[in-house]
Amino acid sequence: MKITRRPAWLQKKVRPGAHGEMDRLVGDLRLNTVCREACCPNITDCFSRKQATFLILGSACTRLCSFCSVVKTQPLPPDNDEPARVAEAVSRLGLRHLVITSPTRDDLPDGGAAQFAATVAAVRGRSPATTVELLIPDLGGSREALITLLGAPPDILGHNVETVPRLYAIRQGADYHRSLALLALARELAPGVKSKSGIMVGLGETEEELLRLFVQLREVGCSYLSIGQYLAPSRSHEQVREFISPERFDYYREEALALGFAHVESGPYVRSSYLAEQYLDKPV
Repeated sequence: MKITRRPAWLQKKVRPGAHGEMDRLVGDLRLNTVCREACCPNITDCFSRKQATFLILGSACTRLCSFCSVVKTQPLPPDNDEPARVAEAVSRLGLRHLVITSPTRDDLPDGGAAQFAATVAAVRGRSPATTVELLIPDLGGSREALITLLGAPPDILGHNVETVPRLYAIRQGADYHRSLALLALARELAPGVKSKSGIMVGLGETEEELLRLFVQLREVGCSYLSIGQYLAPSRSHEQVREFISPERFDYYREEALALGFAHVESGPYVRSSYLAEQYLDKPV
């Protein structure tokens, strides 16, 4: 059953008037943010604190996930000047922690890995004290691309499995086991880099399926986990099947922590890059 009416705990308001300074900076530097492209409900919180998750490699995705508002169209070639512009934004904002992500770029032989690595290098050159988290697509499962990307290296490597295997029809072109294999390979190639994954709930998954997913993420060495409520960007996207109560989110957090995750954020408005710097404060 599809549900449209939100409960009381999901009444956060977006205040566009609070976005002016960040919008100007992003516009001046010709950058994209996942905050805006993915219609994130936390955009006012982050922009008012001068934080943003930068979306490199353009704003067009080559996959057709039915839950995501990122544009599905033919992407442009990588912009060679983009890494320097991201580094400039980080310097101006004085970010303690930076999250960089991208749309999936199946049109590129390396899935965009070289652009990720170049962006990390540019940021480290301008802001060496800033910790860097990469939230990456599956790179088509390419070992070579992952080696390129990990050569940066990031402080945290994130890759979201998004949902339980049974519901992967909403992730056209993705494969649950390929995502797990990517996280396992990252642990093998760069054991010093912490890994992170995120899921959405409210899509019709069962508790048993979620708990099994937690176990499988731990089996591939995932240290950090985010669990948030799925919210449909529009009526044409995948619709919400259930609104998960705050108490249920607390339960999922405790179950995940009991499996050995170093840090778990679990709540209605949790997103993988929201308040990401808090994960670094937890020892692994």
